Amino acid sequence: MNEPNPNPRTLIQVIPSVPTSDGAGVQLRRSIGSQRGLYLDPFLMLDEFYSDNPDDYLAGFPAHPHRGFETVTYMLDGHMRHEDHLGNRGDLGPGGVQWMTAAHGIIHSEMPQQTQGRMRGFQLWINLPAREKMKPAGYRDIPAGEIPQAGLPGSGTVKLIAGTLTVDGRSLSGPINGGEPRLSTDPLYADLHLPPGAEFATALAPGYNAFLYAYEGGAAVGPAGAEKPLPHRAAGVLSDGGAVRVVAGAQGARLLLLAARPIREPVVQYGPFVMNTREEIEQAVADYRDGRLAAAG
Repeated sequence: MNEPNPNPRTLIQVIPSVPTSDGAGVQLRRSIGSQRGLYLDPFLMLDEFYSDNPDDYLAGFPAHPHRGFETVTYMLDGHMRHEDHLGNRGDLGPGGVQWMTAAHGIIHSEMPQQTQGRMRGFQLWINLPAREKMKPAGYRDIPAGEIPQAGLPGSGTVKLIAGTLTVDGRSLSGPINGGEPRLSTDPLYADLHLPPGAEFATALAPGYNAFLYAYEGGAAVGPAGAEKPLPHRAAGVLSDGGAVRVVAGAQGARLLLLAARPIREPVVQYGPFVMNTREEIEQAVADYRDGRLAAAG
């Protein structure tokens, strides 16, 4: 837990997740990005996939293109394989993360490597600033063993995928942005596990946009005495401020905490392409059609 901050953030918007499907018919729930323009700069989309029914996920995500942003896939249960036109191939297992910078363009597939059992996890889209949208694509597989985890007071835990946190007086750095090279959006991505009634508080960079997503249980968010409820399977957008405080509900809570430096540029999205202008989108579509999207940036 970080030192108390005199300016804790409040919960200013709740975005319930809604059922949808993507890829070749994978069933999922979408909160951020569930409607066109429902972004939280630089976050474009958050999907949660969770099913014990193979019919909901077996079709997977066959080969498809991206340009102009980053995708982050965090697997809780199950086994997914990534392959792309650059020759990258990665096996994403429980607790692992795939961080892909589409940038200039990438064509990839994400296909389940199981025919039964639970498939559960998240995919997050993070925008890139205009100056980075056409840089060469990149990819990184992060196995569960490389993601640091720390205990919290009251027997909770935090896993840190990206950014830095001070936990009970100790500094924790995630494998992304914990060193060099630095990402321009400076993202924080933490997975919090809190037992019933447990409190978690940490400093957040003022001016960064931030939200929480409660994927198990529910929680109350905000300064003591002024908390607001964050229900199960909803994203809670936070006000500006220097800290966040969360109190788990009676069933405990598991939450994602995400924050990043906003880009403050126009966002024009057309399916898997995210650029700054309509003309750039039209160019992306033409490049994909004519085989140029996957060329070196």
